[in-house]
Amino acid sequence: MKKCMIIGCGGVASVAIHKCCQNSEVFEGIMIASRTKSKCDALKEKLQPTTKTVIETAQVNADNVDELIALIESYKPDVVLNLALPYQDLTIMDACLATKTHYVDTANYEPLDTAKFEYKWQWAYRERFEKAGITALLGSGFDPGVTGVFSAYAMKHEFDEINYIDILDCNGGDHGYPFATNFNPEINIREVSAKGSYIEDGKWIETEPMEIKRVYNFKGVGEKDMYLLHHEELESLALNIKGIKRIRFFMTFGQSYLTHLKCLENVGMASIEPIMYEGKEIVPLQFLKAVLPDPASLGPRTVGKTNIGCIFRGKKDGKDKNYYLYNICDHQECYREVGSQAISYTTGVPAMIGAMMIMTGTWNKAGVYNIEEFDPDPFMEALNKWGLPWEEDFDPVLVD
Repeated sequence: MKKCMIIGCGGVASVAIHKCCQNSEVFEGIMIASRTKSKCDALKEKLQPTTKTVIETAQVNADNVDELIALIESYKPDVVLNLALPYQDLTIMDACLATKTHYVDTANYEPLDTAKFEYKWQWAYRERFEKAGITALLGSGFDPGVTGVFSAYAMKHEFDEINYIDILDCNGGDHGYPFATNFNPEINIREVSAKGSYIEDGKWIETEPMEIKRVYNFKGVGEKDMYLLHHEELESLALNIKGIKRIRFFMTFGQSYLTHLKCLENVGMASIEPIMYEGKEIVPLQFLKAVLPDPASLGPRTVGKTNIGCIFRGKKDGKDKNYYLYNICDHQECYREVGSQAISYTTGVPAMIGAMMIMTGTWNKAGVYNIEEFDPDPFMEALNKWGLPWEEDFDPVLVD
């Protein structure tokens, strides 16, 4: 029996679990493990009557390596799919190493005390995973994730060398709240309030938060303001895609979101430095997360579409070539299918596909790898099959 252990039971995990249950030929058994077992049980109760996949649940503290090891040893999954918090990547990788179990995640490790998105901590595991004969697949969400698969696909089929990549992440959804985040508020606000950066000629160039703005007309969404952010896949794509001169990441934000965020930053609510409040130590950003709407609750009220993809510029047969690969996803369609908005959907579907690639042996290399280091074709095929069909544009409007 092929089995997958899924750690986490938030918005993205819920989508991935729904998709595993739709794909019961591969996922014959899944275990949903989270700090809050009641959430896992509620999802099992809802999904078990609809699927042949045998669902089990468990309580686990993903910060505790020994607890993780004990759970993995008792369930014996073929792969552990980490959909917990990025702070927990290393403890889960340690448990996978100890039990010789394949590992998949959607976001790279970051330490709790600093908003620092780097792969160095996880890349340091390469030799140990190789020796153990197991695979760690890093970044199997959308960005990172599908953006890496798109890059590998463009390199394989459309280019001899890719010189410029612009990753554009547009969310045209409207949830009706004055301020809310579409995924974990703590991660979202850390990401957005950090300095921006991009890679040019092999060097990181740092910008002030939201300093670089462009306007782009997205198919299915329309014209949106987008801002240059630092994003983790820049680091791995710059190493793994041949010929890169510059790679940038842009994300769209509405004016209301940016105004609220600025106010919250100005009064210290986006800070990750602990403060004393009535004799207790609290982290302002964690308190803010507690009072903001839960991203999982946005599904029923979010309307509109997302459009996420990559614009590539490079050379084919000595000639300049431009190529745009992207996906358009509808918030309400996602909600009707799996009870979630499109932000969770676009991450949860590729998480399931990444786990499937490893479980079926389609991708099979011992060590620690970023997603673009594997053959993109089976993943691209699975995107069309499992709800994230991609579109191509051979004459895209470029970003200056």
